[in-house]
Amino acid sequence: VQLQASGGGLVQAGGSLRLSCAPSGSTFSNRDVAWFRQAPGKEREFVAAINWSRNSIYYADSVKGRFTISRDNAKNTVYLQMNSLKSEDTAVYYCATSAVVGSYPEIYNYWGQGTQVTVSS
Repeated sequence: VQLQASGGGLVQAGGSLRLSCAPSGSTFSNRDVAWFRQAPGKEREFVAAINWSRNSIYYADSVKGRFTISRDNAKNTVYLQMNSLKSEDTAVYYCATSAVVGSYPEIYNYWGQGTQVTVSS
């Protein structure tokens, strides 16, 4: 499964962006999806995850109340709506998919190429 992440860009602090993730040449059928991010010089960290049926959703404490993960299974796309962005949200954002949902990157076996999000203060 090849994943395409898009929607990154440069935004001022307090602004919003919406990231999208879609598989290329495949579907997200019965698969769970997560977003991770990696800032320069830091380890990759979990951001949010959602299962296929949308009844299990998880967020990192650092983004709760500001980010919303959602999915449109008919459109085969997962979204990450990011509001009230802060400079510390600056990172490359990756989407990943797995047969199980969780916050550990080790459980995700397919990853997208990443999209850069830069928040200026």
